[in-house]
Amino acid sequence: MIPDPTSPSDLPTLIPARMLNEFTYCPRLFYLEWIQSQFVESVDTLEGQFAHRRVRKEEGAVPEGAEAEKIHARSVYLSAPRAGLTAKLDLLEGEGGKVVPVDYKHGSVPDNPEKSWEPERVQLCAQGIILRENGFDCQEGALYFVQSKQRVTVPFSEVLVNRTLELLSAAREVAGTESIPLPLIDSPKCPRCSLVSVCLPDEVNLLSGERIRVDDVRRLIPAMDDALPLYLQEHGLVLSKKGDNLAVLKSGKPVQEVRLLEVSQVCLFGNIQVSVQALRALCERGIPICYFSFGGWFFGITHGLIHKNAELRIRQFGVASDGASSLTIARSFVEGKIRNQRTMLRRNFEGCPQPVLDELSRLSDLTALAPSLDVLIGIEGAAAQLYFANFSGMLKSGATDFDFNERNRRPPTDPVNALLSLLYSILAKDLTITAMAVGFDPYIGFLHRPRYGRPALALDLMEEFRAIICDSVVIAVLNTGEVQLSDFIQRGPAVALTEDGRRKLIKAYERRRDTLVSHPIFGYTISYRRIMEVQTRLLARHLAGELPSYSPFCTR
Repeated sequence: MIPDPTSPSDLPTLIPARMLNEFTYCPRLFYLEWIQSQFVESVDTLEGQFAHRRVRKEEGAVPEGAEAEKIHARSVYLSAPRAGLTAKLDLLEGEGGKVVPVDYKHGSVPDNPEKSWEPERVQLCAQGIILRENGFDCQEGALYFVQSKQRVTVPFSEVLVNRTLELLSAAREVAGTESIPLPLIDSPKCPRCSLVSVCLPDEVNLLSGERIRVDDVRRLIPAMDDALPLYLQEHGLVLSKKGDNLAVLKSGKPVQEVRLLEVSQVCLFGNIQVSVQALRALCERGIPICYFSFGGWFFGITHGLIHKNAELRIRQFGVASDGASSLTIARSFVEGKIRNQRTMLRRNFEGCPQPVLDELSRLSDLTALAPSLDVLIGIEGAAAQLYFANFSGMLKSGATDFDFNERNRRPPTDPVNALLSLLYSILAKDLTITAMAVGFDPYIGFLHRPRYGRPALALDLMEEFRAIICDSVVIAVLNTGEVQLSDFIQRGPAVALTEDGRRKLIKAYERRRDTLVSHPIFGYTISYRRIMEVQTRLLARHLAGELPSYSPFCTR
């Protein structure tokens, strides 16, 4: 029996019947979508939306209770407070006092005895329970499979009703624990799941203990991104919207047109205007707009509503306010940075003195013993000084025009430092966006302490990528002659890139982020662009208590 509430305050949170479907399919998927409000579009979700296009519009009247008249209504929203359920019914049919909910599915009828899957039957039965609580006589429902154009009748037997209520109780219990369920192990459900890049089932199973072996890790996320950043830096450009495209205009004339589907972010250097229509379209699609000064200083971002995963931000704030917990994570960031700096010197400086490599190894190992954040920052500073003291050894004879003695900034006083400063600024932008996409507050960090206007977490996440992405690009463009002295201008003591030089550098940077590499832990091949997202999500999994520690990305 379903108990009656004694007062309005006793009413349970209403769980949508669709979420009960997700829980039956995978409890972890239910938690990600319902508790953390995470959702990612996929081919299946878009096809599902297309299949529901006919039943989205509210049509037809629905009388109260079991009135004996014919009913044919679309998009019917009903709730059952006693059961703790709510649903939007695709189609409700009724005649002679009895009603039948019809749920649309975009696929074909499954080849099994029930001609349907359990999650679908449970969702439909939940709709039947809602209808019964609202006074309707509902003994069965129907599933309409759009692809095969077939209708399958699902009787609401006592067994199915009890199973639905049992799953509803279990879902409510999981929602109340605030502890995300473990991922499925080697499940065939994972490859088609739209949230697989958020869940990271095999990666979490590997790093959380002995649940699977390294050889069992599957690459379930795309190796490359289809959507890429759009950079605009010419003074006087206007970005507007044209249908489903972004149009770039100059003096009212079109100079470029890009599909919105192919844009991951928009980066504006200097005075470039954006129309309200384009701004709204970008915000609606979750595409951030990043603002840079003429000199490449990243100073602002426009985006739609922030990520709804409040649970992650609560955990982030809790760890950030705890000195010991912050120090543990900060050690991993610095360790990864030093190890990757050593790898860069070993790969690119043929005559690098062995004592330099040995000292970097020692400093990397020393991070695990740092008793305080100040000591850790001192270790990081010593490693950086040693690394940049030998940086010029990675520049080949063809790059002799570029002298580099030390790292300097604000402003950079030589071409190499100008290149590094711009790339670090762009990398900070990218990791700010990634942190926001995962659900973090990019301004609350663990190594870099909060300071007004500084994306501390993005700077934390940058550490392990500075050398292997930014420094690698600088070495490549100078050694190959892609960027030359003519691409720089002198402004007093400061050195800056010309517009053309900046364009060359950004192109090389994006090319580097698309480079495919073998992940040192998971073994699959993936781009640096994707690795940055994976690492940020692994940090989130650590803060959620799923992983015992955060493992930095260290190239071999």
